Amino acid sequence: MFISEAFASTAQHAAAGQTPFSGFLIQMFLVFAIFYFIIIRPQQKKMKEHEDMLNAIQPKDELITGGGVYGRVIKADKDTLTVEISKGVEIKVLRSSVREVVSKTQTSTEKKIS
Repeated sequence: MFISEAFASTAQHAAAGQTPFSGFLIQMFLVFAIFYFIIIRPQQKKMKEHEDMLNAIQPKDELITGGGVYGRVIKADKDTLTVEISKGVEIKVLRSSVREVVSKTQTSTEKKIS
Protein backbone atom coordinates (compact mmCIF):
# COMPACT_ATOMS: atom_id res chain seq x y z
CA MET A 1 0.00 0.00 0.00
CA PHE A 2 2.88 2.42 0.75
CA ILE A 3 4.31 2.09 -2.74
CA SER A 4 1.02 2.88 -4.39
CA GLU A 5 0.61 6.03 -2.22
CA ALA A 6 4.09 7.22 -3.17
CA PHE A 7 3.35 6.53 -6.82
CA ALA A 8 0.05 8.43 -6.53
CA SER A 9 1.86 11.38 -4.97
CA THR A 10 4.33 11.44 -7.87
CA ALA A 11 1.48 11.17 -10.33
CA GLN A 12 -0.27 14.16 -8.69
CA HIS A 13 2.89 16.29 -9.02
CA ALA A 14 3.30 15.25 -12.65
CA ALA A 15 -0.35 16.08 -13.37
CA ALA A 16 0.12 19.51 -11.78
CA GLY A 17 3.20 20.12 -13.96
CA GLN A 18 5.63 20.08 -11.02
CA THR A 19 8.26 17.64 -10.03
CA PRO A 20 9.53 17.31 -6.46
CA PHE A 21 12.88 18.60 -7.76
CA SER A 22 11.41 21.94 -8.86
CA GLY A 23 10.24 22.65 -5.31
CA PHE A 24 13.74 21.90 -4.07
CA LEU A 25 15.22 24.31 -6.63
CA ILE A 26 12.88 27.08 -5.54
CA GLN A 27 13.83 26.55 -1.90
CA MET A 28 17.56 26.57 -2.71
CA PHE A 29 17.16 29.77 -4.72
CA LEU A 30 15.38 31.45 -1.79
CA VAL A 31 18.11 30.34 0.65
CA PHE A 32 20.82 31.68 -1.67
CA ALA A 33 18.95 34.99 -2.07
CA ILE A 34 18.66 35.38 1.70
CA PHE A 35 22.38 34.64 2.18
CA TYR A 36 23.27 37.11 -0.55
CA PHE A 37 21.31 39.99 0.96
CA ILE A 38 22.21 39.26 4.59
CA ILE A 39 25.87 38.18 4.35
CA ILE A 40 27.53 38.58 0.94
CA ARG A 41 26.27 42.01 -0.15
CA PRO A 42 27.08 43.87 3.11
CA GLN A 43 30.56 42.29 3.17
CA GLN A 44 31.23 43.44 -0.40
CA LYS A 45 30.06 46.94 0.52
CA LYS A 46 32.36 47.01 3.54
CA MET A 47 35.33 45.85 1.45
CA LYS A 48 34.62 48.55 -1.15
CA GLU A 49 34.50 51.25 1.55
CA HIS A 50 37.81 50.02 3.01
CA GLU A 51 39.43 50.02 -0.44
CA ASP A 52 38.20 53.58 -1.08
CA MET A 53 39.57 54.65 2.32
CA LEU A 54 42.98 53.13 1.47
CA ASN A 55 43.10 54.89 -1.89
CA ALA A 56 42.22 58.25 -0.30
CA ILE A 57 45.13 58.30 2.17
CA GLN A 58 47.28 61.41 1.76
CA PRO A 59 50.23 62.93 3.61
CA LYS A 60 49.39 64.40 7.04
CA ASP A 61 46.59 61.86 7.60
CA GLU A 62 46.76 60.05 10.93
CA LEU A 63 46.15 56.33 10.86
CA ILE A 64 46.29 53.04 12.73
CA THR A 65 47.88 50.00 11.09
CA GLY A 66 46.70 46.43 11.44
CA GLY A 67 49.44 45.86 14.01
CA GLY A 68 48.18 48.72 16.17
CA VAL A 69 50.86 51.25 15.24
CA TYR A 70 49.56 54.82 15.36
CA GLY A 71 51.22 57.48 13.23
CA ARG A 72 51.06 60.33 10.73
CA VAL A 73 51.61 59.80 7.00
CA ILE A 74 54.69 61.64 5.73
CA LYS A 75 54.80 60.27 2.18
CA ALA A 76 52.24 58.26 0.21
CA ASP A 77 53.37 56.09 -2.70
CA LYS A 78 51.26 53.73 -4.79
CA ASP A 79 51.65 50.66 -2.53
CA THR A 80 53.57 51.95 0.51
CA LEU A 81 53.24 54.72 3.05
CA THR A 82 55.99 56.36 5.05
CA VAL A 83 54.56 56.88 8.53
CA GLU A 84 56.08 58.92 11.34
CA ILE A 85 55.34 57.14 14.61
CA SER A 86 57.43 59.46 16.80
CA LYS A 87 59.60 62.52 16.22
CA GLY A 88 62.32 61.43 13.84
CA VAL A 89 61.12 57.80 13.69
CA GLU A 90 59.68 56.84 10.32
CA ILE A 91 58.56 53.43 9.11
CA LYS A 92 57.29 52.15 5.80
CA VAL A 93 54.03 50.21 5.78
CA LEU A 94 51.91 48.72 3.05
CA ARG A 95 48.68 50.55 2.24
CA SER A 96 46.82 47.28 2.64
CA SER A 97 47.98 47.00 6.28
CA VAL A 98 46.13 50.18 7.31
CA ARG A 99 43.16 49.38 9.52
CA GLU A 100 41.70 52.83 10.05
CA VAL A 101 42.27 56.48 9.19
CA VAL A 102 41.89 58.42 12.45
CA SER A 103 41.89 61.95 11.04
CA LYS A 104 41.94 63.33 7.54
CA THR A 105 43.66 66.50 6.40
CA GLN A 106 41.34 69.37 5.65
CA THR A 107 40.58 70.00 2.00
CA SER A 108 41.00 73.48 0.56
CA THR A 109 37.23 74.13 0.69
CA GLU A 110 37.12 73.27 4.40
CA LYS A 111 40.03 75.64 5.07
CA LYS A 112 38.23 78.48 3.30
CA ILE A 113 35.08 77.94 5.38
CA SER A 114 36.97 77.87 8.68
